[in-house]
Amino acid sequence: MEKDWVKVYHSNIAYEAEIIRGMLAENEIDAVIVNRQDSSFVTMLPGMDEVYVHIDNEEKAKQLIAESRPEPGKID
Repeated sequence: MEKDWVKVYHSNIAYEAEIIRGMLAENEIDAVIVNRQDSSFVTMLPGMDEVYVHIDNEEKAKQLIAESRPEPGKID
């Protein structure tokens, strides 16, 4: 990973990271996913997908992610 990029989200469910990346892209924030899955353990252990953004977009990205995630136990 290039310098000046920071991790803003991680999940062991690949599609969740992809949803977050897409939501950030819709808000004009470039984001990349780094897959930390070890290919030799695909069926045995879950991997970790990490979403990275440029440091200049870190705060906005974290705010958008927080707003998009429901609070545990909260029902709208």
